[in-house]
Amino acid sequence: MISAEEFYKSNERQGFLIDMDGVIYSGGTPIPGAIEFIETLLENDIPFLFLTNNSQFTRRDVVTKLERMGINVEEKHIFTSAMATGRFLAEQKPHGTAYVLGEGGLILSLHNNGYSIVHSDPDYVVVGEGRTLTLEMVSKAIEMILAGARLIATNLDPSPRIPGWNKPGISAVIAMLENATGRKAFSVGKPSPIMMRAARKELGLRTAGTTIIGDTMDTDILGGVQMGYRTILCLSGWSKKDDLGSYTYCPDLIVNSVAEVPIPDNNPTELAAAG
Repeated sequence: MISAEEFYKSNERQGFLIDMDGVIYSGGTPIPGAIEFIETLLENDIPFLFLTNNSQFTRRDVVTKLERMGINVEEKHIFTSAMATGRFLAEQKPHGTAYVLGEGGLILSLHNNGYSIVHSDPDYVVVGEGRTLTLEMVSKAIEMILAGARLIATNLDPSPRIPGWNKPGISAVIAMLENATGRKAFSVGKPSPIMMRAARKELGLRTAGTTIIGDTMDTDILGGVQMGYRTILCLSGWSKKDDLGSYTYCPDLIVNSVAEVPIPDNNPTELAAAG
């Protein structure tokens, strides 16, 4: 196993952006070693954020879900694509309006960033995860986009395409809207630099001190590579070792699970001396 000194090779303060499903848990059960890994980060005051593309839930919702698995963190440790989307729109057009195809986490983030949710003449049509999507809502969104509203996706995650999963992924909904309107959506979530950069800044880290841990080459690892972050692929989730030959980029480190992730030493005295 590679040592922390060999892997990080930087005098910068180190921290992590961590995907959840496939890295920390699978099917509602913690992946072996995940609880201990997070406890080690907390005990050693190593900054980290759980990074999720799911815009459906609030920070509080995610914290509760993790607590029920024995993973005790605070809301400050959660960063969602809904949060990134709300902040991005507030920067682009302060105090704007949005028609939302999505749920609580996304709506709360937009409200927290000064946005009003409207049902006519919006500045943006914003699409996130949801269980209440209807063709009537899609038709309304198409009409709004054709009238000039800009199309925003919290992410472009596809449906898992497995038996028993009958919900379309956001990418399917966006494809429908793009095809019907001829307008392209702008995606804010992973692997977009918008979310990846915002999460790093949330932790107060520099690029050289940021490592992303994920299980998906197309989002976590791609986003990290594009941003110049260190990347660690966990084989406990979606992407497998046999898949790597299909990509033109590769992670900096491949591990079976987070239990094998090297822990950096953020000793202030040593960092100051090295700097």
